[in-house]
Amino acid sequence: MARVYRGGPGYSARPENALKRSDELEAIGQKSAALQVLHDVICSKKHRTWSKTFEAIMLRHVELCVDMKKRNYAKEALLQYRNMCHQVNINSLEEVIKHFLKRAADKAEEAQAKAAAVTLDVEDLEEDASPEELMLSYVSGEKNKDRTDRELVTPWFRFLWESYRSVLEILRTNPKLEPLYAMTATKAFHFCLQYKRTTEFKRLCDILRQHLVNLVNKFREQRDAGPESMTMHLESRFEQLRVACELELWGEAFRSVEDIQQLISLTKKTPKQPQLASYYTRLTQIFAVSDSPMYHAFAWLKLFSFARQHARGMSQTDYQQMATAVLLAALAILPYERSNTPGARGAPSDAVAAEQEKERANRMATILGFAVDAKKDARGLLTRQALLATISSSNLLSLVPAEVRSIHDALSQDFNPLELCQKLAPLLEKLPELAASQLSGSAPVRSVALDKYVPALKQAAVLRLLKQLSEVYSVMRISELAALVPFYTFAEVEAVVVDAVKYDYLTMRVDHRNGTLHFGAQSVEADRVRGHLAAVAKRLAKAVTMMSPTPLPLSAADAQRRALIIKEARETLEGEHLKAVARKMAIEKKKEEAERAMQEAEHLENQRKLQAAALHAQAEDRRRKEEALRREAERIQREMEEKEQEELRAHLGARNIKVKDGEKLEKNTVIKDLMSERIKEQQEMERRMARLAKNMDHLERARREEEAPYLEAAWKERQEADRAYWEQSQAEAARLHRQAWEVDVEEKKRLAYMVADKEVFKGIIMQRREAEFHALRRERERRLAEMRAQKKYEREIARRKAYVTRCRAEVEDRIREMEEQKRREEEAKKKPASLATEGLAGAP
Repeated sequence: MARVYRGGPGYSARPENALKRSDELEAIGQKSAALQVLHDVICSKKHRTWSKTFEAIMLRHVELCVDMKKRNYAKEALLQYRNMCHQVNINSLEEVIKHFLKRAADKAEEAQAKAAAVTLDVEDLEEDASPEELMLSYVSGEKNKDRTDRELVTPWFRFLWESYRSVLEILRTNPKLEPLYAMTATKAFHFCLQYKRTTEFKRLCDILRQHLVNLVNKFREQRDAGPESMTMHLESRFEQLRVACELELWGEAFRSVEDIQQLISLTKKTPKQPQLASYYTRLTQIFAVSDSPMYHAFAWLKLFSFARQHARGMSQTDYQQMATAVLLAALAILPYERSNTPGARGAPSDAVAAEQEKERANRMATILGFAVDAKKDARGLLTRQALLATISSSNLLSLVPAEVRSIHDALSQDFNPLELCQKLAPLLEKLPELAASQLSGSAPVRSVALDKYVPALKQAAVLRLLKQLSEVYSVMRISELAALVPFYTFAEVEAVVVDAVKYDYLTMRVDHRNGTLHFGAQSVEADRVRGHLAAVAKRLAKAVTMMSPTPLPLSAADAQRRALIIKEARETLEGEHLKAVARKMAIEKKKEEAERAMQEAEHLENQRKLQAAALHAQAEDRRRKEEALRREAERIQREMEEKEQEELRAHLGARNIKVKDGEKLEKNTVIKDLMSERIKEQQEMERRMARLAKNMDHLERARREEEAPYLEAAWKERQEADRAYWEQSQAEAARLHRQAWEVDVEEKKRLAYMVADKEVFKGIIMQRREAEFHALRRERERRLAEMRAQKKYEREIARRKAYVTRCRAEVEDRIREMEEQKRREEEAKKKPASLATEGLAGAP
C-alpha cells in the first residue's frame, strides 16, 4: 500500500523543505499531496515575509495547478503571494503570473494539437466507421471532431479562460501592477481572437468595463488613479476595438468606441497617431455594418483628413482612392432621414424623445471627433448638406477621378432627369475598377471597396430622378419611367417610391389600372368638400347668367321691397360685422385657452413622463446593483462550495476512496469517516508494528548466534590475505625503486661528457649579464645626478622668489606706514586751525 500524505489544512512545513517534500511526493505519483504541501506553505499565516524561496515554491505551485486544472488553488495562492510581495518585490509576482499564463496557454495548444492528431489518426482510410462510432454519432448528433474537441480541447480552453479572469481580478486593485494588467488583458484578447471565442470575448469586455467603472469612480472620489493608469486602459481599449472588429462583434466594437471616448475625456490627452488612424478605420467598418451611411461618411471624412495631415509617405493614388471613398459615401446617403415616426421627418413626438435624440446626436458627434457643447444640438452638424459642403470647401473634388466627379455633378448639381440614370449607369459599372489596386503601407487602410456603394448610389439616383420629374411633370406613364431607369425594374423603383413617400420626401401616387404616376399633392375627401357651397353658388350664378343674359324689369312693389331689404341690410351691416368680429374674437380666445390648456396638460404630461422615466431609471439601476450583488454572492458561495467539494475529493482520492461523478459530499460525514478510518488504520498499524518488532527481535538473536563462528573464520582468512598482499606489494615497490635507480645512473653517465661545455656556456652568459648590469648602473647614476642638479636648481629659484616676495611685502608695509604717519600729521595740523576758527565764531 502506497504511503499517503498526512498533512492537512493546519499543516505548515518550513519553506526550505516544502519544495523538496513536494518533489518527493510527485515522484511517487501523489501530485495532489505535493500541491497541498506547497499550498499550505503559501497560505500559512506564519509566512508573511517574501524571500527567493517563495518564488521557487510559487513557480512549482502554479505548474502543478495547471497540470491538475486547479484554478481555485492557483487563485488563492496568487492572492496570498500578492499580499506577501507587493511591498517588497513586485517583479516576482509578475514573473509568477507570466509563468502561470504561459504554461496554461502551452497546455491549451498542446491539447489542440493532440485533438488534431487524434482526428487524423485513422489506420485505414478505406475502412468504414465502426458500429460503436455510428451508434454514438446517431445518439449524440455530434461528429468525431466535435467530441474530440469537447473531451480534449474544451477543458483546457475553459481553464485558460478562467486563469485570465482570475489574474485580471487579482491585478486590478494595485496601481503598481497596471502594466501586467494591461499585458494580461492583451493576451486574453489574443486568446479570444486566435480560437474565435466570441462569448468569452463579450464577457471579457464586460469584466474590463466593470473594472474601468470602478477605477473611474475611485478617480473621481479619491483622485488616486493617475493618467498613466488611464493611458494603459486606453491602449487596451484600442486593442479591444481591433479584436472586436476582426471577430465581427460590432456591438462590442461600438461599446469599445464609447469606452475610448470616455477615457479620452478623462485623460484630456490625444491618443497616438497610429491609434487614431486605426480608430477612424474601425469606425468606418462599424457604421458600414450598422447601416448608418451618414456616420459612415463622416468617419471616412475624418479618416481622410487625419491621413492628409499626419500620414507621411502616401502616394497620389492613395489620396485619390481615399477621397473617392469619402465622396461616394457622402453621395450614398439618402436625401431624407428614416425616423421611427413616418411622416414626421424625424421630429420626435414629445420632449423626452427630443432630448434623447439630441443626446444621441451629441454622442455620435463626439465619437466622430467633433467638439460639441452638451447644451447645444449637434444634429445640424451631422447632415448630408453639411457633409457635401465640407467636401466642396476642402478641395476634395480635385483629387477624385473624372468618373467620380461626374457622378457627383449628376447627383448634386445637374438638372437633367431624362438622362440622369442613363448617364450614371456606365459610371457606376466602372467603380470596382477604380479601386482594383492595393494602397501603400503608409495609408491607414489596405484597400478601399467602392462596389459596396453602388446599390445606395443607384437608389439616390432614382430618388433624384423622381424629385426632378415631380418638378416638371404632374402625370407620367409607368413605361416611360421604367425606360429612364435602366438598372432597376419597376418593382424596385416602386419600392424606392414607397419608402420615399412613407417618410414625406416625395408626394406621388401610382395608378396601376391606368399605368400612370401622378406627382404633386393628392387631395383627400375633406379637401374636395372644402368650399363646396361656394363653388355651387358660383356655378349656379353662371348658369342663370347663361339662361337670361339681360335681367327682367321689376314691378314697383318688388322694387320697393328690394330697396327696403337693401336699406335694412346697410343699416344692420355694421352691427352684424361687429357681432361677427366679436364672435370671431370669442372663438379665437376659446381656441387660445384650449391650446394653452393643451400645452399645460402636455407640459404636465411631459414632466410626469420625465419623472416616471427618472424613477424607472433609478429603480432599474437599483435592481441592477441588487442583481449584481446577488450574483456576486451566489458566485462566491458557489466557488466556496466547489472549493470545499474539491478539497473533500482530494482527501478521498489521496486515500484511494472512489467517489461517483456528480455526487455531492457532506463535509461532516466525510470528516467523521476519515477520522474513524484513520483511527482504525492507526490501531492496525500499531498491532502490526508490535508483531513485527517481536519477530525482528527473535530473528536478530538467532542470526547473531548462527553467524558468530562464520565471522571469526572470515576474520582469520582476511588477516592472512592482508599479510600476503602487504608482502607482495613491498617486494614490488623495492623492485620498481631499483629499476628507477639504474635508469638514473645510466642517464648520469650519458650526460657526464657535456659538463665542460656547460661551464663554458655558463661563463659567457655571466660575462654578458655582468656587462649589462654595469651599464645599467652607470645610466641610473647619471639620471640620479641630473635629477639632483635639477632639484637643487629648483630649490634655489624657489628660495630667490620667496626672498623677492618677502622684500616686496616689507617695502609695501613700509610705504603704507609712511602714508599713515603723513595722514596723522596732516590731521594734527588741521585740528588747531579748526579750533581757532570755532573760538572766533563764538566770541561776542
